Amino acid sequence: QVQVRESGGGSVQAGGSLRLACAASGYIYSSCRLGWYRRAPGMQRILISTINTDGKTEYVDSVKGRFTISQDKDKNMLYLQMNDLKLEDTAVYYCAADYPMGGYCTDWGQGTQVTVSS
Repeated sequence: QVQVRESGGGSVQAGGSLRLACAASGYIYSSCRLGWYRRAPGMQRILISTINTDGKTEYVDSVKGRFTISQDKDKNMLYLQMNDLKLEDTAVYYCAADYPMGGYCTDWGQGTQVTVSS
């Protein structure tokens, strides 16, 4: 199973920006969909953005227009540019890849903490 490692989190004021990065330890099958998840304090981990093999991106409404997912296939890297951060974006952010029919192509990493303050 491919390992991932997230980085780029930190503490920012509301309205600020961060860029998260996800490094994969090996090749991820081209059929896998890459995604960013987050788990807010006391909440379940949820999927917030995906990019599929065709480069099509999707976002949950709460981050649409503020977050941008991208990838560098040559470097096995996934990114999440987060702009206009809000207090409710405070969470641990994870990256992962999943198969079209279910299941994950990667293990879960430690995540990276994002804390937004007023």
